[in-house]
Amino acid sequence: MTLRLSGGRKLQSPPGDRARPTASRVRLAVMNLLARELRGAAWLDLFSGSGVMACEALQRGARRVVAVEQDPRIAAVARHNLHLVQTGEANRNDGRPAPQVELHGGEAIRWLQRGCPGEPFTIIYADPPYAAGLYGDLARAVAAGGWLAEGGCLVLECATADCPATPEGWRDRDRRRYGTTTVILLEPDTGGSALQS
Repeated sequence: MTLRLSGGRKLQSPPGDRARPTASRVRLAVMNLLARELRGAAWLDLFSGSGVMACEALQRGARRVVAVEQDPRIAAVARHNLHLVQTGEANRNDGRPAPQVELHGGEAIRWLQRGCPGEPFTIIYADPPYAAGLYGDLARAVAAGGWLAEGGCLVLECATADCPATPEGWRDRDRRRYGTTTVILLEPDTGGSALQS
């Protein structure tokens, strides 16, 4: 399968059927939904797979991208793709500093449970295995670890046929259906109980 960014750049695809890259139509829709927030954003990509969502964020001006992928073979593909896009962005002559990119191996929820060691993220994108039922645990780990910056959003990609309820302490900012895929943009509830102080 050929994997391309919305700008046309070719990326590597993970081998076999262990990864499920986000469809190009969904990627473009998500980037359009987040367009005002992407320039200068700190983007955390959980269950990163090929890294395509993090690459899209880099291409649209994110200044910092951190990707987390458990499978070492798939993480190697993500590392290659992120480096390719980071290098392209660093070579632009538009006055922006080169974006910071990190890739971490490990299971995403356990990785989150160690707590945010530095600056929190403005956008957290999570695309766990649809049938694994991880959405509630994921939202709790994001909140408990202080991973989300004030005013930021948690974006969940899920199967339309099995969309999770809005996790406790969060509210829907937006919910969009794209065929068999639904994207949910969450923010802490008005009381801020989803964010740790």
